[in-house]
Amino acid sequence: MLLTVAMLCLLLAPVPAAIGKSCSDFVFRDDNGDGHRQPGEPGIGGVMVSDGITVSTTGDDGRYRLPWRAAATVFVIKPAGYRLPERVNGLPDFWFNLRENRAPKTKYGGLKDTLRSCRGFALQPAADDGNAGDVLLFSDTQVKNLTDVGYYARSVIEPLLAQPKARLGLTTGDVVNDDLSLYPAMNAQTRRLGVPWLHIPGNHDLDFDVASDADSLRSYRNTFGPDTFAAEYADAVFVGLDDVIYLPGQSPSYQGGLREDQFAFLKAYLPTLGKDRLLVIGVHIPFFEEGPRGFRVADRERLFALLQEFPHVLLLSGHTHNQRHYYHGAASGWHGAQPLHEYNMGAICGSYWSGVKDADGIPDGTMSDGTPKGYARLKIGAGSEYALSWHPSHDPQATMTVHAPRVLRQGAYPAWGVFANVYMGQDDTRVEYRVDGGEWKPMRRVLQPDPALLAENMADDLAEQLRGFDRSPEADPSQHLWRGALPTTLAEGEHEIEVRAFDRWQGEQRGSTHYRLQTAEP
Repeated sequence: MLLTVAMLCLLLAPVPAAIGKSCSDFVFRDDNGDGHRQPGEPGIGGVMVSDGITVSTTGDDGRYRLPWRAAATVFVIKPAGYRLPERVNGLPDFWFNLRENRAPKTKYGGLKDTLRSCRGFALQPAADDGNAGDVLLFSDTQVKNLTDVGYYARSVIEPLLAQPKARLGLTTGDVVNDDLSLYPAMNAQTRRLGVPWLHIPGNHDLDFDVASDADSLRSYRNTFGPDTFAAEYADAVFVGLDDVIYLPGQSPSYQGGLREDQFAFLKAYLPTLGKDRLLVIGVHIPFFEEGPRGFRVADRERLFALLQEFPHVLLLSGHTHNQRHYYHGAASGWHGAQPLHEYNMGAICGSYWSGVKDADGIPDGTMSDGTPKGYARLKIGAGSEYALSWHPSHDPQATMTVHAPRVLRQGAYPAWGVFANVYMGQDDTRVEYRVDGGEWKPMRRVLQPDPALLAENMADDLAEQLRGFDRSPEADPSQHLWRGALPTTLAEGEHEIEVRAFDRWQGEQRGSTHYRLQTAEP
């Protein structure tokens, strides 16, 4: 019996990499665009290839060499001036998964599409100057079924088809809401945009039926590739990092942070970069979020130490289904020359595809801070300058929601106000209002729930029947809400309210509403 147990333990033990075995092939210039190396297509020197830990730079002949690691995801770091060919599913072809002898079984298949040996990477010369330029930013598409995929297609993808085409797309996690079988349906919709698309995993993209964090992204990696990656453009470098640490059997079941292999990659890769380009770091869980489910403070400090010498850094995150701008300083472990900007963007699904449906049958989805569901755009300019904007899916040009009472008593004490939820508002954003074309007056930033969403909450409370599949979220204090007192001494009747906000990137933005003054007897 003892011999049998010992033999069983031996059989179940992980198989180490073969001593001296390496992963090697070529990065080549794909002149005819077929994705395969043809005679006369040269290797490309100076290109980096990684397995998420080690970084190898190709020689003059284009050859790379990495240590062999079973089940590793090997990827090329796209250099500026080149573009990547497409895979069959429309995603950029910049990675492959290596086979292993024994793989854990998972509900959604895990690593199915694997190779017994390494392969080459095709790079196609870019017809333009290699800039990223205009980047679409999605977060928390978070579909739970094909109905939600239809909402995604009709509210986001189809309207974008009529807009100027972006150069790059990036999704910062929660592509689906735990049902990983929906990945193909989501990819089929996103590829309609004809934009190279990169993905970062979220806490709803995990294989929950595995025993460790190391195995939790197998099905994700089978579709989207590396959970650590980088891509270089002439104007920017994009680094994507899985920052969800899965804790099976614990409560909470995950925490924000980075793994040792990711720090190894960053320590090898970041020193190869110059300081003149914008360095964009994308994750799912925000760096500023602390606590049991938040980002580990020690990991944040280690990362910030690696980034400290870079003068142009932008952090992107999702996860909260709210929207805010956060500027890191010494209190959060950042000691750079300037505050470090983190843009925590709102969700494509808003508040999980909830709320009353519009005329097209799409749920309202307003988030708990009053931000409408939608997406962001990042535009990168000269000298590492960048501009961010938020685009509600129901009205991509809208920049704020203005809310006021419908009617007030003429002559009443002016205790009631107009509220402006400025979606991209920051602590120092200047917001003003005027009534009937009069003098512009400053509005005061307030940390309280958006009254427009509070009204939806009350309507849901008072309804005898469900108003939607899921009701709107409970309103939380918003980080970008401003208030101004409404005058009540004006003439009886309708009065127009105008609001203007001065966005640091988009300039002056306007919104409006109206209210009515009415006389009343005691």
